[in-house]
Amino acid sequence: MQRRHLLAAAAATALTPTALSRPAIAQASARTLRFIPEGNLQNPDPIWSTTTVARNFGYMVWDTLYGVTETMEPKPQMVEGHEVSADGLTWRMRLREGLKFHDDTPVRPADCIASIMRWMKRDGFGQRLEAALNEIRAIDDRSFEFRLKRPFPLLIAALGKPTASVCFIMPERVARTDAYKQIDDYTGSGPFRFLRNEWVPGASAAFARNAAYPPRQEKADFVAGGKMAYFDRIEWKIITDAATCAAAMTNNEADWWQSPTPDLLPLLRKGRGISVDLLDKIGTVAVMRFNLLHPPFNNLKLRQALLPAIDQADFMAAAFGSETSLFALNVGVFTPGSPLANSAGLDVLTGKRDFAQAKRLVAESGYKGERVVFLAPTDYPILNAYSQVGADLLRRLGINVELQSMDWGTTITRRNNRESVDKGGWSAFCTSWEGLNLADPGAHAPIGGQGEKGWFGWYSSQKMEDLRSAWFDAPDLASQKKVAEQIQMLVWEEAPYYPLGQGFQPIVRQNTITDIVRAPFPLFWNAKKAG
Repeated sequence: MQRRHLLAAAAATALTPTALSRPAIAQASARTLRFIPEGNLQNPDPIWSTTTVARNFGYMVWDTLYGVTETMEPKPQMVEGHEVSADGLTWRMRLREGLKFHDDTPVRPADCIASIMRWMKRDGFGQRLEAALNEIRAIDDRSFEFRLKRPFPLLIAALGKPTASVCFIMPERVARTDAYKQIDDYTGSGPFRFLRNEWVPGASAAFARNAAYPPRQEKADFVAGGKMAYFDRIEWKIITDAATCAAAMTNNEADWWQSPTPDLLPLLRKGRGISVDLLDKIGTVAVMRFNLLHPPFNNLKLRQALLPAIDQADFMAAAFGSETSLFALNVGVFTPGSPLANSAGLDVLTGKRDFAQAKRLVAESGYKGERVVFLAPTDYPILNAYSQVGADLLRRLGINVELQSMDWGTTITRRNNRESVDKGGWSAFCTSWEGLNLADPGAHAPIGGQGEKGWFGWYSSQKMEDLRSAWFDAPDLASQKKVAEQIQMLVWEEAPYYPLGQGFQPIVRQNTITDIVRAPFPLFWNAKKAG
């Protein structure tokens, strides 16, 4: 509660234009968009990193072979289309004419193949495709084909999905970078060019319209359709203080703020010339994740012991306060509202909470007082709120917790460390996944049981991988739903992570900014500025 009171007080000051010094954001013309992103662009490689900031960056700079509409229907994007053999084992695709990278070189099948191969190494859906693949080979200067060992009907859905790692098309020389190393060349194929010489990590990034980009002659629909760039320049300004962001918006020194904190919304709604919009109808799902490689959370009994004490309401209230319309409870493994969402075993989280039982189970689990390092990103207020609640809960249960606060860029670098905490590793963190990612087992990284090839925390479970395989092979939605229920029950049994609730993120924009694509994350094509 104290955090919300402090931010609300800061907001009252921020929204008085003369009360704060003006943020260092230059006034801009109608051809420049001034954007405040959710956090720091420190690790821009969207394959190496699973952060949403890197993914959002990726959609500006690179294009994809397929895109999906708001209803998640895959549509051709860089390709003209595809042909599938009668046995489902050969998929042939042909690139659209005139596609070029930002260095003016043509997009070739070799670029696509290398990009797909790198993406498959890191993405859960891609790894499934790789397992079904014999080879991808070029046919001519615009055509290539997949040759499969067994049918993979979800192939174009995989290539077009906007979740977790996205299959962005990069030049072959870039895509040949080891998937577990960051790229250092951001030559793109998409509607905007990254101005790397202007990039100041932690402060700013800039992009210019790619005049050579040939948009599809179709209406923009989520990440599919015509990506028309109406801004000559887009400036990302990294501002970590919410009150300063609010002042930038009310002083018309920023055009679009991606992630206003809930504390500020009542005052922002009163701001002259600005609007608070909720474009996200899918939301994000908050999760608490443990490092399963090292003590103490390699102990299954300890992970199970916490379940009776997890109260989603505590996490959501800390993050969203009185803005109750911005969160939902009773969230299971799959995103509420998605076809696979179900109630199997959900009472483990929605039933009466029993803190005393959880504390007893912790004591009985064999926990030996090992130090737990809980990472908390200070520049993401909502994630920080989740982390504060999570760390406090563990402490009250008798666990030796050290909360380590750091910016988000440092957090995502730190969580790559697989060592024990005495060697710079970590034990737990909270984050949120866009609902799109957790709607099915294909993109759902927290349930991936691939061990050290999987998501941070490195959960290993052959049972889970067998169930995910069963979902990929399921012949219809009814069969998929049955598998989804089994997956959810296994999550309660093996406790690789905990769902903490569902949140919805509004945006703040100047009223002069129009035609923003309705999406759960910022897309910059189609948007315009009046005047």
